[in-house]
Amino acid sequence: MAFTGNYTCNSFKQQLFEGDFDFSSGTTQTFKIALYTNNATLDQTTTAYTATGEVVASGYTAGGEVITPSLAIDSSTGITYLDFSNASWSGAFTARGALIYKTDGVTDPAICVLDFGSDKTSTTTFQVEFPPNTSTAALIRLA
Repeated sequence: MAFTGNYTCNSFKQQLFEGDFDFSSGTTQTFKIALYTNNATLDQTTTAYTATGEVVASGYTAGGEVITPSLAIDSSTGITYLDFSNASWSGAFTARGALIYKTDGVTDPAICVLDFGSDKTSTTTFQVEFPPNTSTAALIRLA
C-alpha cells in the first residue's frame, strides 16, 4: 500500500519557518491539489509535487486543481489554522489520495499528503471536501 496516513510534509514544516509560504488573503502564491492512485508513494518525506502515480483520466488534468487557502487564528486559544477550498473534477476515475502543494514553477514544494483510506471512485464528479475551517477541525492547525 502506497498511502499509510495523512501527513504534514516534513519539508513544509521547515520551509514554513523559513518564510517560503504565504497563505494570507491576497497572496500571489498558487496552491494546488493533485490526485493519486495507490501506485504513488507519498508520505511525510514527500518534498515536492510529482507526476509519478498521479491519476490519468478524462476530466483530470495533470498537476490537479487550484485551491484557495484560508488562514485564521482563534484569539481565545492562540491556535492558528489553515484550510483550503474544496476541489472537484468532472469525470469517472479512481483516486486513493492527494497531495497539496505550492506551484512555483521550479520546485513545487509539498505541503501535505491526504490518504482517502481506500480507493474512491467517481462516476460523474470527483470532489475533495475539506473539514470546517475552525481551530478544532481545520486541515492544518498550529497550537
